[in-house]
Amino acid sequence: MSGRGLLMWDEAVTAYDFGDSHPMDPVRLALTMGLVRAYGLDGAMDVVAAKPAGDSTLRLVHREDYIAAVRAASRDPRAADQKYGLGTVDDPAFAGMHEASALIAGQSVGAAEALWRGQTEHAVNFAGGLHHAMPGCASGFCVYNDASLAIARLLELGAERVAYVDVDVHHGDGVQAAFWDDPRVLTISLHEHPSTLFPQTGWPEETGGDGAAEGSAVNVALPAGTGDEGWLRAFDAVVPELLAAFRPQVLVTQHGADTHFEDPLAHLAVSLDAQRAVQETCHELAHTTAGGRWLALGGGGYEVVDVVPRSWTHLVGIAAHRPVEPESVIPSAWRDEVYARTRQLGPGRMTDGRWPVRRRAWEDGYDPADRLDQAILATRRAAFPLRGLLP
Repeated sequence: MSGRGLLMWDEAVTAYDFGDSHPMDPVRLALTMGLVRAYGLDGAMDVVAAKPAGDSTLRLVHREDYIAAVRAASRDPRAADQKYGLGTVDDPAFAGMHEASALIAGQSVGAAEALWRGQTEHAVNFAGGLHHAMPGCASGFCVYNDASLAIARLLELGAERVAYVDVDVHHGDGVQAAFWDDPRVLTISLHEHPSTLFPQTGWPEETGGDGAAEGSAVNVALPAGTGDEGWLRAFDAVVPELLAAFRPQVLVTQHGADTHFEDPLAHLAVSLDAQRAVQETCHELAHTTAGGRWLALGGGGYEVVDVVPRSWTHLVGIAAHRPVEPESVIPSAWRDEVYARTRQLGPGRMTDGRWPVRRRAWEDGYDPADRLDQAILATRRAAFPLRGLLP
């Protein structure tokens, strides 16, 4: 197995572009790769451009009629069929939509194949993590569900246990739906409470299909306003114990940066430093529970200058075993690039000034009157006994 990780990157992924007024601005991808290069992290990993996912791969998750609808809208955006979620406010059709979406999916699938074949231990596709796309429709800025496709490809190659951990502010509903009835896949999502945020799913009681799949979905619904300490506490109280019991052969993680307190579309109050802490913990969990096999994906994140590039550059550094120090001063050349592209001033350091972040262990006791602890308890009571664990 190669000691170098894979960084999946093709400049053409920036063609995944819903238009100037849409919050998912592809400049976030270009700026992230620029910051990765500014820190020399592209030299610490093998940068790979995988081929786009073909129809046979897309059909591992998506319906044939939906793929055809995406192709049709891609050729003529005016022909977008809204019954497939295309041509909507969230998912406007654009020329080349199929090609850009299939390319992002292909990067995640290619990374999964390399991991399974022992060509690398860690792989990152920060353009991926499009976790809302359903088998038969686009949803929530997501056309093809690259995370689900990567997992489905692992299963096709012979994997018997794959774990998916999603820390985007929105529920990982598309991945949960894809594997709802499959006990080989454990999906864990930590997200803002569905009563206050799209897609209004991800309640603790959503625990997977009947029979053997019962307990294969785990959801932590966090109160709006949850900050660093509560977010880390919830992660630590749920994820490590489940992964240790499940023993995945591959760990797939989704690192949407929209939990950040500056993100305009949601209501959590998490810092860049806490995001980095969870990335580090996911890396450790890959080694302690999954034999080191780790596929890390991007996801949401709509503060496209100040937050997303820093968060995902930290992710790349951790996967490359070249972590970027939080107090590091960001290279001025990248800040010049930010200004040239956006006419905004870029951030000066790789921290929000909260490093090291404080962690409060669940094992030290909980407060049944605390809303955050109530959320954790609801998840543990709903899901843990189904996996043979004490709530």
